[in-house]
Amino acid sequence: MMITQKLINELSYKIVGACIEVHKLAGPGLYEEVYHQCLEKEFDLLGLKYQSELEIPFSYKGNHINCKVKCDFLIEELIVLELKSVAEIHQIHKAQTINYMNLLKAPRSILVNFNVTNLYHEGCESFASKIFKDLPKE
Repeated sequence: MMITQKLINELSYKIVGACIEVHKLAGPGLYEEVYHQCLEKEFDLLGLKYQSELEIPFSYKGNHINCKVKCDFLIEELIVLELKSVAEIHQIHKAQTINYMNLLKAPRSILVNFNVTNLYHEGCESFASKIFKDLPKE
């Protein structure tokens, strides 16, 4: 299977749809861990392959740094999904999500804040890496 921008976009659509489904059933204002576990169930139902609480190797000037850098989800080895349940998304949350995407060499990352009224309009932001921009469109 060839990885294309279209494939990444379709996968992103499925992931955001799963987040909307969880938000619709669970509602806003719960702890991030609740949404995380619900999403694992939702991804299983959709047949998506994912790694949860994935530890990201980190090196500094060629030396491995023994610290715990974890992303919430890496889905189909292509998309980083970072979850929040906060009053508002700050620049640091976006930077964290983009950093994870770049460290994992993923084409896209999605930042989702479950503590909103309308997840689609207020709670989702996606980011594309240089890898995504270099992929064929179809």
